[in-house]
Amino acid sequence: MRSWFVEFVKPGEVRVATEDVAPPGAGEVLCRSTLSLISPGTELACLRGEFDPGSNWEEWVRYPFRPGYSMAGVVEAVGAGVTNLRPGDRVQSYAPHQELVTLKAGEARLLPDDVSDEEAVWVPLVVTAAAGAARAAITMGETVAVLGLGPVGQLVVQYAVAHGASRVMAIDTDARRLDLARESGATDVLAMPAADARSAVADLTGGHLVDVVFDVTGSPAVLSQAVRLARRLGRVVLLGDTPTPSRQMLGPGVVSDSLTILGAHADIVSDDPSAGPLNRDAVTELYFRRLASGAFRTAGMIAGRVSPLRAAQAYEQLRDGDAPAGAICFDWSGAHLPARVQG
Repeated sequence: MRSWFVEFVKPGEVRVATEDVAPPGAGEVLCRSTLSLISPGTELACLRGEFDPGSNWEEWVRYPFRPGYSMAGVVEAVGAGVTNLRPGDRVQSYAPHQELVTLKAGEARLLPDDVSDEEAVWVPLVVTAAAGAARAAITMGETVAVLGLGPVGQLVVQYAVAHGASRVMAIDTDARRLDLARESGATDVLAMPAADARSAVADLTGGHLVDVVFDVTGSPAVLSQAVRLARRLGRVVLLGDTPTPSRQMLGPGVVSDSLTILGAHADIVSDDPSAGPLNRDAVTELYFRRLASGAFRTAGMIAGRVSPLRAAQAYEQLRDGDAPAGAICFDWSGAHLPARVQG
């Protein structure tokens, strides 16, 4: 069979091509993607290719590089020994942007009937946001500020609400993103850059500033601005991992206000069942339950679907800030790919 895939050939160059895909081997499943969500911060960083020496980015990204890690699809075929999945089952995985994906059986999660593809593609980003919420250890009644309202930032807003924050301030320069954050439960939205937010945050908190600041921007310049929004003994959570940490600066007050700066990466959510609440299965199942109860909303934050054949244009729009607010998904359905590939 032939399959489409998206690839970063080198920094700045996107290619869409086809390749042969073999039937699944023993213990493997072959899945056909239906949707795959673009994680703009991560994928644009991978496309730019500007990484500090020794950073995890430099170790991870090797060109040609296949981006993406948020896929929903259907099992096409199963290999010998696979008993937990069968053709036609709907699944979620951390696969890259490609039409046909060969996975180990344990890498494809069977989806409940009441979880749509539009909700399933958010699972990897939910895990990232859960890692940030766990590191922040938000307690009932605390105040929270979220800087950067891309897809992960929107989820952080929902986690802060779910953890009982009394006030959740969403800060971004894009009014459309602020509207989404308000729908997700943000109590206050501030249409301004982080550098200008201290006065507004102080006004909203009676001069106390906030208990927890999330920097979900991935911009090295924002850390020095984020710390200015935290109260004495407050916490600043870096959830947007910048590829150039050498450009980050602490900013004023970190020592004199005894602030805590916490790094948070999705890898702290473990596949080990003994990891308790930070087990991947536990995080995902809780997300599904919150969807069912209406406590979380994600499908409505998908702003558009694009053909994978237009991947280069999609990344260009995201880079230039021309894309709509919310998440963009590649649509791998027959309506967006030539019929010869679907057969």
